[in-house]
Amino acid sequence: MSGFSKGLGKVEVALRWDPSPAGAPAHDLDLIAAVYLASDPYGSPAYLVHFDSRSPDGTVYMSRDSTTGKGFGDDEAVTVEFARQPEAHGRIVVGVVIQQRPDRLVFGDVANPEVHIREGYTQLARDDFSTVAHCTAATVAEFVRTPGGAWRLNPGVRGFDLEPDEFTAAMGARAV
Repeated sequence: MSGFSKGLGKVEVALRWDPSPAGAPAHDLDLIAAVYLASDPYGSPAYLVHFDSRSPDGTVYMSRDSTTGKGFGDDEAVTVEFARQPEAHGRIVVGVVIQQRPDRLVFGDVANPEVHIREGYTQLARDDFSTVAHCTAATVAEFVRTPGGAWRLNPGVRGFDLEPDEFTAAMGARAV
């Protein structure tokens, strides 16, 4: 067996949550992926991928989008194909934001939110948002290209108390 790593191949970040109680407004959580250039990994994203969009080269895409959390299994999923990432890309951050209508919601208000990060059948990370229960948005994964060109996952949930548009501008900032 070799001692070197080929890095990540094709990874899915999947989100699920339970529907809001009967008669209450639906809880709408959204996955967002931000792709950053290697030349400016903490600057503005080169582009964002969210519901109704995909990366221009097709290497980052949404396969499911729910506005209610109803159904079985994952409610939302974003797939990242690392083997096809252009050399210019050096960092990809995936986050979750709660749509704030009609009332302000935080992760603690949503029943059983959970994120899974998988490569094939291998679970790389999982979180239930309990550490950011007071937040309206959170980053859930940071993927970084190593000096050798392979991609690695830096798992971890980092919470934000921001509106959706503000979150997309802040989600890639360097953690303090």
